[in-house]
Amino acid sequence: MSAPALAGARSEHPLPVQSPSRALLVRPHHFTANPETALDNAFQSLGAARAEDPAVLARRAYDEVGRLADALDAAGVAVTMFDDPGTATPDSVFPNNWLSTHADGTLALFPMYAPSRRAERRADIVAALRRCFHVRRVVDYSDGEADARFLEGTGAMVLDDVTGTAFACRSRRLDETLLAEVCADLGLEPLVFDAADAASVPVYHTNVLMSVGNEVAVLGASMIRDPARREAVRERLRAGGREVVEIDEGQVRAFAGNCLEVVSEAGAASDPAGERSLMMSGTAAAALTLDQRRRIERSCRVRAVEVPTIETAGGSVRCMIAGIHLAPRV
Repeated sequence: MSAPALAGARSEHPLPVQSPSRALLVRPHHFTANPETALDNAFQSLGAARAEDPAVLARRAYDEVGRLADALDAAGVAVTMFDDPGTATPDSVFPNNWLSTHADGTLALFPMYAPSRRAERRADIVAALRRCFHVRRVVDYSDGEADARFLEGTGAMVLDDVTGTAFACRSRRLDETLLAEVCADLGLEPLVFDAADAASVPVYHTNVLMSVGNEVAVLGASMIRDPARREAVRERLRAGGREVVEIDEGQVRAFAGNCLEVVSEAGAASDPAGERSLMMSGTAAAALTLDQRRRIERSCRVRAVEVPTIETAGGSVRCMIAGIHLAPRV
């Protein structure tokens, strides 16, 4: 691991409620699409990854994480970067699945569905966060793996701190009993639904389907097949004051739902609304219609980053960012 670039101290101002002003990234030195996770991840492109020279693929993935770090920095977001030099964790570029942090000082660790992903949980990352931020408690749910109870962090859940809701679509990667336990611990209410594509393949992670910002939410509503549950999700988002920008299944497949709103540290210091950006991939941004982009940009600036190599693994920009909602130590 290289020494992380740790976020600056700004504990005198309140953290933004919904959108982080600090982000954790993991930069892989080896990269490939994971055949274990391809079993239920219809967004993966194993063939495309296997056709590439492994060294070229690794270099591209490494560079794409660097580009995302640069884009976050340009948005005024402090980046904590860790490197993964190993070969045993092909999905380590997606740390939001095993780790989440919360403004009350909670750091949560989650159980992973694929055995190869469980080694992504790193004690050195947890220790670095505890050294540099105020962590009140570490809650470790990873023992659920022994009982085949999985909950892959803010991939399986999309959290809305305004309404206190954890949106979650059913999949192999989400155990509803464990979800209820996590929600009770974090003071959230679960809103669970089924989502699937036109071929009835379930959506593997909620965060490819939707994203919730301060004033706008992006939602692949048509993939929530039950009209009543679809409307329940819409209504909960609207109850939080969000304009709901709906995207179709093709746009979901282009990762237009796999985006994350962030707020600049400077904006957060002076105004909780801050200077907001919606981080997404170039593929996702290109899939938006002009009207959708106009509606989003009434609330925040779209910042697109090209991550085509990493997208072959079935995730995109939101999956690459673990938001840091903890107050930094002075």
